[in-house]
Amino acid sequence: MEKVLSLDESILEMVSRHPEVIEIMVELGFKDIAKPGMLQTAGRFMTLSKGIKLKKMDLEHVKLTFERHGFEII
Repeated sequence: MEKVLSLDESILEMVSRHPEVIEIMVELGFKDIAKPGMLQTAGRFMTLSKGIKLKKMDLEHVKLTFERHGFEII
């Protein structure tokens, strides 16, 4: 099974397909996503792209981290 994620899909959609995405996001600094209820509220409209901009993160660092866990980001 391919593990491909889009920068523009909602976090909720990503986690629904690949629950391990939460752990990777927490590792990257998106700690709020692990809080109870956050995935069902903010996760519905928040995308990886929006989160990277909001947290002022380096896109390449995020991509490399996901690749290290076996994911491809498109």
